[in-house]
Amino acid sequence: MPVTVSAESQWLYPDMPAGAGALSTTRSGGVSVGPYASMNLAVHVGDRPAAVAQNRRLLLDESGCSAIQWLTQVHGSRCILATHASATGAPEADAAWTEEPGLALAVLTADCVPVVLCALNGSAVAVAHAGWRGLVAGVLAATVDAMPVAPGALQAWIGPAIGPASYEVGEDVFHAARGVMAEAEAFFAAAAGSGKYQLDLAGFARQQLRQLGVRAVLGDDICCAADERFFSFRRDGVTGRMATLAWLDG
Repeated sequence: MPVTVSAESQWLYPDMPAGAGALSTTRSGGVSVGPYASMNLAVHVGDRPAAVAQNRRLLLDESGCSAIQWLTQVHGSRCILATHASATGAPEADAAWTEEPGLALAVLTADCVPVVLCALNGSAVAVAHAGWRGLVAGVLAATVDAMPVAPGALQAWIGPAIGPASYEVGEDVFHAARGVMAEAEAFFAAAAGSGKYQLDLAGFARQQLRQLGVRAVLGDDICCAADERFFSFRRDGVTGRMATLAWLDG
């Protein structure tokens, strides 16, 4: 899928079906300082609340929406139906979908996979936060199942996430992934000298989506740990979070 990069903010804007929009932020474009510079959008990482609030206002303005549905992410599989009423809070969930125009759905990431799902006819959108725990728990299946659209009538976009060269995991992750997908082994490569595995997290997510029946699975395999434009928890430890948004035009 072609991705437009804004010259002003360096945010990513994937092509979406008519009537829908999406974007993924980078580190740039905000007011945070220090390790959170400058577009940190998370309230739980130690940044100044006033800076996060201002960054979220800038993001809302850029989206052109009237509200953003934020979530309290727990690496689980819950997908909520988001409305303008629910957007007054941040329910505990790792995915959301909506049919309401003008409401942006957001997930925060700094290594995990952000996934946008959109009906090809522009009638519904969803976002999901998919780390390895969420993928094993079934967050993508829960999101696809929740949407009132057949999987074959959906388009998926996978945003910036940690790449396999930067993501080592242990035997526990390897066995957990194999427990939910027979083909999971293909996304693990032995890491030289460490006794661990390099996990292709985005590839694992892409394969799950295809098995769920989503045929159009797109993305540019951008590694947020290797690309300094993005926050990465694995790379930096204390750091901010990007947001990936999707919405229906009002």
